[in-house]
Amino acid sequence: MQSPFTLTGQIVDVVAGKTFPGKLEIVDGKIASVSLCEDAENQFIVPGLIDAHVHIESSMLVPAEFARLAVVHGTTATVSDPHEIANVLGMDGVDFMIENGNLTPFKFHFGAPSCVPATGFESSGAVIDSSQIEQLLKREDIFYLSEMMNFPGVIFGDKEVHQKLAFAKQYNKPIDGHAPGLDTENIGKYAASGITTDHECTNIAEAIDKINAGMHILIREGSAARNFDALVSLLGTHPEKVMFCSDDKHPDDLVAGHINLLIKRAIKMGFDAMAVLRACTLNPVKHYKLTSGLLQAGDAADLVIVDSLKDFNVKQTYINGNLVAAEGKTLLQPSSYQTPNCFKAQPIKASDLEMEAENGKLKVIRAFDGDLVTGNFLTNPLVADGKVVSDVEKDILKITVINRYELSKPAIGFITGFGLQRGAMASTVAHDSHNIICIGTNDADMVSAINSLVANKGGIAVVDGGNIDILALPVAGLMAAADGYAVAKKYESINKKAITLGGPLKAPFMTLSFMALLVIPELKLSDKGLFDGLKFEFTDLFEPTLA
Repeated sequence: MQSPFTLTGQIVDVVAGKTFPGKLEIVDGKIASVSLCEDAENQFIVPGLIDAHVHIESSMLVPAEFARLAVVHGTTATVSDPHEIANVLGMDGVDFMIENGNLTPFKFHFGAPSCVPATGFESSGAVIDSSQIEQLLKREDIFYLSEMMNFPGVIFGDKEVHQKLAFAKQYNKPIDGHAPGLDTENIGKYAASGITTDHECTNIAEAIDKINAGMHILIREGSAARNFDALVSLLGTHPEKVMFCSDDKHPDDLVAGHINLLIKRAIKMGFDAMAVLRACTLNPVKHYKLTSGLLQAGDAADLVIVDSLKDFNVKQTYINGNLVAAEGKTLLQPSSYQTPNCFKAQPIKASDLEMEAENGKLKVIRAFDGDLVTGNFLTNPLVADGKVVSDVEKDILKITVINRYELSKPAIGFITGFGLQRGAMASTVAHDSHNIICIGTNDADMVSAINSLVANKGGIAVVDGGNIDILALPVAGLMAAADGYAVAKKYESINKKAITLGGPLKAPFMTLSFMALLVIPELKLSDKGLFDGLKFEFTDLFEPTLA
């Protein structure tokens, strides 16, 4: 049993909207009382910070390791979508995330993954249908229906999609959205289905349309998609409709900071500190009915002590009254756990990656730094011995996606924007089905990169002239089975090696991981072929030229 103790400081009461010198009495992990204290210490006490939408798997860390890193920055809870591991392992993957999260006091509020698989145009390791969604939503440890990425299914009345939505309403669980680029009319239809959030807005006009339709906006700033600057003004105009989230956070970025960095930026820009803090405390607690405390009598003692609201340097973090981080050091200890996986792909050879040239123009995916959305264009292919090959001078590189759940022929496409001058890079973190994805300047290095992933049952790899560097990810091919700080250091090293191959991307592996994400337009590649995300259908690699 925990011994009672007190903390004093400038208490930031996000519920009442005031800050005052006060004292917290903490008994058995809860706040027994809150009172005025004129001689309170010169420090600020704020509720524990909450990431309102994150895929823990994208940190390449299991939940317990994610927690060890996050608490250092004042994060005490997340709203976590186990969508990634569910696409690999189904219901067993969801159970793994919850059980692993329970190894730590950190508060992971998991949702029921709504889109497994994300689409019918790719191969995944599992299916979670509406009957399984109901079983999840009945559970007390499932807090919401995770992001409904199948917005065409919502808008056009897909029965299975709407059955999942109906179950969420039946069990009074919030429904998260994912609907990039919808027009005003379709936003109205999407929101009318009961979907209450969106984290895919890239501009104010889109965000306001969604707010007007009744939705909350999650301002996202992750390792790939960064929308903070475009949307932060909502803190001034619609503060009660805003939450902060990272969505996807790579391990090296998590070591550097988390939601605390968004708080610092917003306050430095002049936004009201109370509105800023409510975006990552009160607003998500109210919307998702979270278990996190808000410094009220009777609440769990989840809190952060910072030096000031101006600088917001985290001094200590408490969860349920337990000190879990102090002065930049985690106090959470590593745990032991299983490494579930589903990996049936076999080694390939160079001939498997050959692409016969056809008449017409080559369709090329255009990738952009820090953006999930892609473009496309047509060009004349570079052909050698009747085969289309990477055109390094024009930055048109071969890309392949290989089904890792059953043996099948690699899907081949071409992409620009990575700028590799040599070598190849490959990953089994490939949203949403997490098949093997690889780009390269030559087939030999691509084969080496792919086969290194096969040998390790998952990971990320860089190959440069036969020299292979790999970060193994044996947990579902998504997460490492190692200390979080060591994983972050290794990831930072391998990411730098990818950058040395050439090109402008700051996070090439993160960008690569979204090149198979079919629900984000315009042109992507699945293990079944080239996909037009605007028409939501497969498309040919070659565009015939008119005679």
